[in-house]
Amino acid sequence: MPRFSLFPRETKFFVLLEQSAQNAVKTAKQLRDMVHIWENVKERVEVIADLEREGDAITHQIMSELHRTFFTPFDREDIAELASALDDLTDLVHAAADTMLLYDVKRPRDRARELCDVIAEAALEVEAAVGEIHGRIARDPLLRRCVEINRLENVGDSLYRTAVAELLAEGVDALEFVKWREVYEQMEQATDKCEDVANALEGVAIKYA
Repeated sequence: MPRFSLFPRETKFFVLLEQSAQNAVKTAKQLRDMVHIWENVKERVEVIADLEREGDAITHQIMSELHRTFFTPFDREDIAELASALDDLTDLVHAAADTMLLYDVKRPRDRARELCDVIAEAALEVEAAVGEIHGRIARDPLLRRCVEINRLENVGDSLYRTAVAELLAEGVDALEFVKWREVYEQMEQATDKCEDVANALEGVAIKYA
């Protein structure tokens, strides 16, 4: 006997959320590539800014559809929370890239590269997790993805603390310390947003799977 689903057949929200997650992955990969290659930085930041604007447009479309749609596939609040967290993720990746450009960073520090690797990996897990709710929730695979995202967020937290401790241990000047602490905070907050997506998806799984 086929399993009954409470989800209406409306698919536009799933498609838009997947597009937002895919855009977040593109943005995170651009940041990762930027800090590892560190050439044509201004042009790379412009690419990231364009992707951030694309993310804003997708988020706006999701919110507009929420206002126009009577029956949604799951709670409006959950859709809005997912859309907002995905948008914030892209915003923070852009902020980290833009801050390095504005502060005229000469070359990325090793911990920044490691943090960007974690952001890109977590964003890929976010994209895969969002895909698990399209049509019918694949609860077990979704929850496994969420556990992995939470693990990566913990790695990001640890890297952030280590990075700041290294700045202090190295005795960098005050201006350099302030610059890099801000960049590290933005990167760490990007991993936090990945966890926010995971938490929202876990809530959807508990309610509907």
